[in-house]
Amino acid sequence: MVVNILVVIGILIAVLLILAAMKPDTFRVQRTTSINAPPDRIFPLINDFHSWPSWSPWENLDPAMKRTHSGSPNGKGAVYEWEGNKKVGSGRMEIMESTPASKIVTKLDFLKPFEAHNTAEYTLTPKGGATDVSWVMHGPSPFFSKVMQVFVSMDKLVGKDFEKGLANLKSVAEK
Repeated sequence: MVVNILVVIGILIAVLLILAAMKPDTFRVQRTTSINAPPDRIFPLINDFHSWPSWSPWENLDPAMKRTHSGSPNGKGAVYEWEGNKKVGSGRMEIMESTPASKIVTKLDFLKPFEAHNTAEYTLTPKGGATDVSWVMHGPSPFFSKVMQVFVSMDKLVGKDFEKGLANLKSVAEK
């Protein structure tokens, strides 16, 4: 009986590892919204980490979160580091590219609870009197991440936060 249980557990683990191995080596999550404001009103809200508390979906998850700003005050070279509870973990963002009123690229390094190194891109495209804002995160999927993706989609896991952040950004920019 014990041997049969161990065989079944072994088979389940093997199936899990095979399914994980079949997952892609990279991931990409993207959400887009239309904001009734010109790009030059939206751009500073993203390009300056000091403005993120007004719209970021993660800023209010830990009222005691420690934040550190360094480097440039905004734009390329601006750095934002955080350390918080298990909901926000700890990490670092740095703006690597900043094209006024159109695109911002950040290097995003999560340190806790899981280490991950990704890129986030924010693209602002004028459309009539509004602006389409696209938020993309992409990066490698190490094996541990692939195992997690057997159970939960990165798109569903992170996408809902992007949707909330874009809704917050829309609310702030349209005031």
